[in-house]
Parts: sequence; C-alpha cells; structure tokens
Amino acid sequence: MSIRQLVKVRGGAAAAIAVVFALTLAGCGGSGDDGKQKDPKQPSAPQSAAAGAPTPSKGQTSEPAEVIATLNGEAGMALAINSVRRDPGGFLTVNGQIKNTGSQSYKDTVAWRGIELKGTGESVAGATLVDKVGKKRYYVLRDTEARCLCTTGVSSVDAGQVIPFFAQFPAPPVSTSEVEFSLPTFATATVKISG
Repeated sequence: MSIRQLVKVRGGAAAAIAVVFALTLAGCGGSGDDGKQKDPKQPSAPQSAAAGAPTPSKGQTSEPAEVIATLNGEAGMALAINSVRRDPGGFLTVNGQIKNTGSQSYKDTVAWRGIELKGTGESVAGATLVDKVGKKRYYVLRDTEARCLCTTGVSSVDAGQVIPFFAQFPAPPVSTSEVEFSLPTFATATVKISG
C-alpha cells in the first residue's frame, strides 16, 4: 500500500469517526438555550442526583407554579407533573417533583427502576408513556452505557422532602396530543403534550 493510499484510508476513518461522534452528540440533545442569557434565579434543566445535583431538603418550596397532573402513590408519596414537552431532537421530556407528604421516610424506591435496569442503581427508569391512539408504549431513553435519561440516585425520600423528577422518552408522532404516564407504585394519569 502506497503512502498516498494509506493517508486516504486513515483520513476516511477519521472522517467516519467524526461523523459518528457528531451524531452521538446530536442524539444527546442540545442545551436548548438558543443563545439566550439564562436568568441566574431560574434553575436549568433537571439534573440527576447521581450526577451530584443538589437534592432539595425538607420543607424547601421551589415548586413550579403549574401542576398539570398529580399521581398519588404508596405511603403518602405524590408525583406532581409540571410539564410534558417535545424537545427539538425528537424527544419528549416529563418534568415534575416527587413529594413525600407522609410522616415517615419512604424507602421502597426499587420498583421505580423498572425491570430493564435493575442492575444499574436507583432511578425512575420504570416510567412509561402510552399513546392510546397510536397503540404504542414508550420507555425511558438510555445512553450508550445503558444509563437512563432520568432522575437517578433516589434510594429514599424523607418525610416532607421534595425531589426534582425528569424522564426523557422518544417523542410520539406530532399528531399525538396526549399520553398516559405511569411510574410503578403511583397512579396513572393522562397528560397533554406541549411544544
């Protein structure tokens, strides 16, 4: 193989790697800020507890104003859904807060993981969306290392504690305007999609 052919092969491989890397980054979604300045008082997108995000303490009142659905769960647990939005990358993100309105710490979070990710630690990867019109169920997205794109690191919820919640799903067709959301141990709710 001549040096010229070797350079072409290596250059083609580098280009292929660059394309794969760009597609991987595009699949992870953008920052969504469109170059706008962020208000320092406004929190950015939800972060997972495993990534070092601060977990709100007992009695903290950082609740968003709008609650589009409340799902009641076991032992005084409640999940308030604040938004179900389509993202530009073809995703659907559910945001909300898990609240312990009971008087005791809730430690039975294992069911929230779902059956697919039992070995990956605490998460809310068991959440699902159902498009009844399209007759399709959607599961929480995973990254290339099989980690869910959702809230992680929740092993217990103390009495009065509020924890930010998010889960990202593949987006249903644009014609779908509402989906049924469920998380194990909580009731199911039909929620409207915005965006």
